[in-house]
Amino acid sequence: MNLGLQGKTALITGGSKGIGLHTAIVLAEEGANVVIFARGEDELGCAAVQIKEQTGKEALVVIGDVTSAEDVERAVRQTVETFGRLDILVNNAGTSAAAPFQSVELDKWQQDLDLKLFGAIRFSRAALPYLRQRGGAIVNVTASGAKTPGASSLPTSVSRAAGMALTKAMSRDLAADGIRVNTVGIGLIRSHQIEAKWKQSAPDSSWETFARDPGHRIPLGRIGDADEAARVIAFLVSDAASYVTGTSVNIDGGLAASL
Repeated sequence: MNLGLQGKTALITGGSKGIGLHTAIVLAEEGANVVIFARGEDELGCAAVQIKEQTGKEALVVIGDVTSAEDVERAVRQTVETFGRLDILVNNAGTSAAAPFQSVELDKWQQDLDLKLFGAIRFSRAALPYLRQRGGAIVNVTASGAKTPGASSLPTSVSRAAGMALTKAMSRDLAADGIRVNTVGIGLIRSHQIEAKWKQSAPDSSWETFARDPGHRIPLGRIGDADEAARVIAFLVSDAASYVTGTSVNIDGGLAASL
């Protein structure tokens, strides 16, 4: 299937590792120009090398923080100055923070919302003038568990649920400009955080054994790979999904309790 991504430009936040990096690789394989944005200079450098080795394309690396309006504006400006356009935004930056309500201090609430919700808002606002020029696509990376939050899931479940509401409202507001906005609800996907849990809880077992532990209660029987999430995101930002907007796609092996 031709995804229609050749020559388009995509900016991916949290693009130095995990889902963000794999999304950049898949989009580059499909012919898109990719911009990876994250805080860690060394990790971004390694990511750019990996993209080049796997796809033959040079990624634009931008160091910055999604909580800084100045960094966000600079990233969008550098993207347009380098490639002349911006067609795709993947708001992926964020980490999991899960604890009981009574143990989450107010400053942790503020930090989580600023990173995950307002980070997406800042980048979407900055990208909007350029997305409007040709139409475009935004994917907000959220969490499938935020649809039916469980105990000890705060503040992440709240910030991710807000990201889902943001997605739906934006899709209605921006449809007239030809901009599609969707979200992917991530479940257990291999990441640095998941790998740290594996090494801490089951240091003598292989990744394959840990990933397929029945205790995860994943209907498909295993933790997913970042590449599997990346390919769904690539579809949603592509021409192949030209009539898809305002929706949420779970990438969680069937773990979520709701659609």
